[in-house]
Amino acid sequence: MNIAFVYDMVYPFRIGGVEKRIWEISRRLSARGHEVHVFGLKMWEGPPDILQEGVHLHGVCRPLPFHTGRSGRRTIFPALWLSLFLFLPLLRKGRFDVIDCQNFPYFPSFPAGLVAALRHSLLILTWHEVWGRYWLHYMGRTGLVGIFIERLVKNLTRCHVAVSPTTKAMLLDLGVEEPVAVVPNGVDLERIRKIPPSSECSDVICIARLIPDKHVDVLIGAVALLKVSIPEIRCTIVGRGPDEERLKAQVSLSGLDKNVRFTGFVKDQDDILALLKASRLCVLPSTREGFGMVALEALACGVPVVTADHPGNAIRDLAAMGGVRAVPLTGEDFAGAIRETLQSRSPPQVPDLEGAWDWDAVSGQWLGMAEEFLRISREHAAKGSL
Repeated sequence: MNIAFVYDMVYPFRIGGVEKRIWEISRRLSARGHEVHVFGLKMWEGPPDILQEGVHLHGVCRPLPFHTGRSGRRTIFPALWLSLFLFLPLLRKGRFDVIDCQNFPYFPSFPAGLVAALRHSLLILTWHEVWGRYWLHYMGRTGLVGIFIERLVKNLTRCHVAVSPTTKAMLLDLGVEEPVAVVPNGVDLERIRKIPPSSECSDVICIARLIPDKHVDVLIGAVALLKVSIPEIRCTIVGRGPDEERLKAQVSLSGLDKNVRFTGFVKDQDDILALLKASRLCVLPSTREGFGMVALEALACGVPVVTADHPGNAIRDLAAMGGVRAVPLTGEDFAGAIRETLQSRSPPQVPDLEGAWDWDAVSGQWLGMAEEFLRISREHAAKGSL
């Protein structure tokens, strides 16, 4: 099969959840004998087309700044920039059986859809989040533009993939019709096993971008409550973002300077996993997660997770297999859940992820999904409905 993945950022030149997913699936599909291409911004020096571990990486144009202003919000310009340059490189590489375009940041979906139509390729949209009316909360009235574009994107194809049941439910609420496949993210279990714990131990760790939706302030409030009964409680916060100074001020005002440590951005994924392994509990109070990669990595490290019980938080989907507890978004509720875990005499119960959540299994799920969508597409074409 000839396969193309489309996303603005490219692994390993930028390390994020979506980039990691595309890379891990791509190199495994290539190892199975498929020809795999990844199209995105040119984030490396040298020629625009390079080969890494059997995967063809195509930098269609130089990137623009990712964020702007103190709000830390994404600008639309990098996505528009990529969209302007994407069409011809994608078209010139010949016919792809499948073009898997990530739904966000939306704009590249349009040239990908046009190439798919011209080349009679199957366009798959992979949804990592569905924003819907959240656009109004995020941008005010200007968010109506985001709502409009998101609804345009959903109509580009009949083949949709969600990374979690929560994201699928939101996609159905958006008006997408079944079938919607669920192909989750995965973890590299073999690699995780080889990483030793960090020497920097903590009772609680939070790994998140420091923005309002992550509600790290609720965790800090919980630590302040816990300090009364656990004076030496240690909390590590990994990440950067526009809320960083406000959160550091909250820590100082709460008298937690000796209890809460900010690491800033940690680039090396192995270092993040080492910090997880050196922690007793991972706390993620986010109310907006399309999947929750950090939670899965924590479970793979043998660390239980406490998260927010909120309809926009897909980390709750992992609770069914154990090791994840969802509580109301209050400092008191998080403090109670943390206390129970830290003071429990029993070892934490976390699930065995072997054979279901490793990237080999996820790549097999992706391939099965693509083959099924191709079969359905051919049946519709034969009936003259496409």
